[in-house]
Amino acid sequence: MKKLITLIFIIGIMPVCRAQYKPVNQGSVIKFTIKNLGFNVDGNFSGLDGNISFDAQNPAANSFDVTINAESVNTDNSLRDEHLKGDGFFDVKNHPHIRLASTQISGNNGHYVFKGQVSIKGKSQSLSFPFTASTVADGLVFKGSFKLKRRDFGVGGISTVSNELEVSLNVIAKKV
Repeated sequence: MKKLITLIFIIGIMPVCRAQYKPVNQGSVIKFTIKNLGFNVDGNFSGLDGNISFDAQNPAANSFDVTINAESVNTDNSLRDEHLKGDGFFDVKNHPHIRLASTQISGNNGHYVFKGQVSIKGKSQSLSFPFTASTVADGLVFKGSFKLKRRDFGVGGISTVSNELEVSLNVIAKKV
């Protein structure tokens, strides 16, 4: 009877044993590339926050709910960065965060597919992209990339900047 109770206890707590992680800025890179007048412009964001539940053995139970600070946009050009923070682009006063939240994670052996929503400037769009997960000391590294259309989020209007941009993620998450 004692073994049965122990087994029921272990099975009962297994779903809550998924490892919990927090994304960290140190070592993480959220990079974007977009064309302006035909030339590539690179930029990045920092200010990661959120929660990640991840178990490589049970991808269906995984979840991501991560934000970045929109005001952290950095293209190595302070005048352009201030312009991007304004209401015509990211409108950081009214929309301080960009959010990535999963609805489904699938895959195995370190290769996964994220399905969920990306929210920018109060607008959300469905998003699906492949990513990898690998272990590092006291955490994980998630790597992936995807393309977005900035006008879908009301970012930038009509300008010399391309509508499509590529986002590359290299996010370190530490166990909590």
